[in-house]
Amino acid sequence: MIDDGRPVRILHLHSSFSLGGKEARATRLMNVMGDRARHTILSAVPDALGARAAIDPGIDVEFPGDAAPALHGKPGLSRYRALARYMAGFDLLLSYNWGAMDGVMAHRLFASRRRLPPLIHHEDGFNEDETARRNWKRNAFRRLALPTTEALVVPSHLLERIAAAEWGAARRTQLIRNGIDVAAYAGGPDVPIPGFERRPGEVVIGTVAGLRKVKDLPRLVRAVAPLPANVRLVIVGEGPERDAIRAEAAACGMADRLIMPGFMAQPARWIGHFDLLALSSLSEQAPIAVIEAMAAGLPVASLAVGDVVEMVAAENCRFIADDETGFRAALADLAADPALRAMVGAANRRVAVERFDETIMVAAYENLYGRALEGRRLFSGD
Repeated sequence: MIDDGRPVRILHLHSSFSLGGKEARATRLMNVMGDRARHTILSAVPDALGARAAIDPGIDVEFPGDAAPALHGKPGLSRYRALARYMAGFDLLLSYNWGAMDGVMAHRLFASRRRLPPLIHHEDGFNEDETARRNWKRNAFRRLALPTTEALVVPSHLLERIAAAEWGAARRTQLIRNGIDVAAYAGGPDVPIPGFERRPGEVVIGTVAGLRKVKDLPRLVRAVAPLPANVRLVIVGEGPERDAIRAEAAACGMADRLIMPGFMAQPARWIGHFDLLALSSLSEQAPIAVIEAMAAGLPVASLAVGDVVEMVAAENCRFIADDETGFRAALADLAADPALRAMVGAANRRVAVERFDETIMVAAYENLYGRALEGRRLFSGD
């Protein structure tokens, strides 16, 4: 590609654009690109566009909606042909998760005859229906669709292994760890959590998650319920499982100890109100919430999902449990011992600085996207 000084035209094909881990990363990268790129975003769930609020006001971005071909629908050559025709107007194609796989298949079928731009696919994990075993039809579809991609990006060793064993994509798979602005978390919280005011002697267990079934937040409620009355639970996030979580808290007799403020932007400004982070998910890969907690100097109690045990400091590993009994014990131990929380949290902070600063992530994406664009730079100065 000849760099003529104009912004790179990037088409983003998202399974959904509600704010979650992949959207937080994608919008952060868009913001870092600044005026070097123009972005067009399609969502397979057309109304799921909550992450647009995380895009800086100065970023050139459009959401064409019905003016673009649908990213969802029954597979068919006419749909794929329309998607391919639309893709031809861009310089780089970025697709995300299973919900965008029709776009990847359109590229596979028409890349050579229509001279389509390079496509890089990103996979960040699965919903509750594929936590233990992947759907064989989806695996077969991925095997068929992925060969024309420039690369398949994954954030965890677990997904790297799945891509090789189940999708036949070992040679094109690239592991890029999620990263955040670690320095932003050093100062502690400076904005309140709505509905929450710390009481003397209180311990706050917190989590940050989309309120979806795969996060199994009712399980977290059940694990916290037997803990002493001075332990409160704060669940930051929004989603369809809100009522189910509240119902579980009522059934466990802890409705008065649960705070659910909804979605909150800029976690660096409030996550420090937590004393520890808890993760109850059925499936994860490399959760950004864990990195955020580590950057804030918090310990993490979690089920052993994804790469969590590889992410945290060695001092934290014993609080990553194989089963619910161990998870409840980890929560109890950390809630009861402030000195232990401080020691483990400090170790996590050191690891976050060393391994998860966003400069590492941005450099990796700069290299990957730059190769696809024949050396053109998107993130850094000339």
